[in-house]
Amino acid sequence: MSNLSSDPEGLKAAAKHVLMRAKTYGATSADVLVSYGRHQGITIRASVLEDIDNSEGRELGLRVMIGHRQACVSSSDLSADVLDQLAERAVAMARLAPEDPYCGLAPPERLFQSGEDLDLFDPTDFTPQDLQKRALRIEAAALSIKGVSQAEGAHASQAMSRSCFMTSAGFAKELQSSHHDHGVAAYAANDDMMERDFKFSRHRWFSELLAPEDVGRIAGERAVARLGARQIESGHMPIIFGRRVANHLIESLMSAVSGPSITRGMSFLKDKLGTAIFPRSIQIKDDPLIKRGYASRLWDGEGVASTPMNIIKDGVLETWLLNMASARQLDMESTGHGFRPLSAAPGVSTSNVYMQAGTLSPAQLGRETGEGLWVGEMFGPSLNMNTGDYSVGVAGFKLEAGARTYPVSEITIAGNLLDMFATITPADDLIFDKAVAIPTLRVEGMTVAGT
Repeated sequence: MSNLSSDPEGLKAAAKHVLMRAKTYGATSADVLVSYGRHQGITIRASVLEDIDNSEGRELGLRVMIGHRQACVSSSDLSADVLDQLAERAVAMARLAPEDPYCGLAPPERLFQSGEDLDLFDPTDFTPQDLQKRALRIEAAALSIKGVSQAEGAHASQAMSRSCFMTSAGFAKELQSSHHDHGVAAYAANDDMMERDFKFSRHRWFSELLAPEDVGRIAGERAVARLGARQIESGHMPIIFGRRVANHLIESLMSAVSGPSITRGMSFLKDKLGTAIFPRSIQIKDDPLIKRGYASRLWDGEGVASTPMNIIKDGVLETWLLNMASARQLDMESTGHGFRPLSAAPGVSTSNVYMQAGTLSPAQLGRETGEGLWVGEMFGPSLNMNTGDYSVGVAGFKLEAGARTYPVSEITIAGNLLDMFATITPADDLIFDKAVAIPTLRVEGMTVAGT
């Protein structure tokens, strides 16, 4: 075994070999993640090729445990000699590590056994010439919009990966997945003003991407719409978060209910389990079994079988997001949210999170709002995890009589997430186009800092 290839048998052979060596050197248990990835991308500017990326590589991450002491190491060299040294070094590190009473492999009864194929791999392949033609179409569509002065970073790319996760207790599973994406940033100019906006489309399957002409057109139209942006007067007003940015609010929720945040006591929700924190109409779910989903998975980073679950049900916080370590520390069960990085102990991550759509269209939600602010882009969010105090720079449009009027920028909005969550109303425009898919949201009142 002088050099292990990127084919499935090669990845499995590397995993088996390093686990065997870890046991030989004294590990009482261990797990290993071996991955192979390939990415190909093209970027153009002014119809000229600016950058081409064609990269591939293999990586291996090993975690070893000696009782309740653990250590993690990684390598991009899968040759047998290097893996031998890696295993020996990991065991030596574990002997010196402090005890962690919560570390350990997942119990056999929680491990994934079998399940339906989630259709995560698209075999469609492209040449660099194909990708360049697509990027040129995107750029041309953006430049065709009146007022657009330049299109920057028009790109098209594809990526595929294959991984194998194996434990010393006998768990061994493989996963193959793909992603396709393309996009562009457009700049619009008017007199001495210039504004920028963008549009990207990303999916596991190429057939589900937005057409290149639509991507370029939307980016151009968004940039032109922002010309003439100005500040507004400071005050307290309702805010509508467009679908493009609404996910950021719920990502903050996910951070606050993550097991490590709870075990460290660093969450404004640490005492809210089983408490209503949203209106009764709000449902937020995590479903790892969506076919072709952005973050779909049959098992988590520790091999625990994945299952759909309610995070918020009828407005009530139903669960924390737990890996094995945080579950043990809280004397609870893992929720199947373990995330296995290559060079560290398992953390926590969500799968496909979404909020159930409401009954009003975004336009109807605006009309109900009357005077306020519609947010389309956010910059540098700041969250105090202990209190829930939240602020972020934004750009968007002033709402007057429920309709978007002039564009606004260089303003900051602030509030407390608990207060914001309690007044959220979702629109009906839920689209599963990202891992955290959230419809347009209205929050009844936030502080706006403008002029």
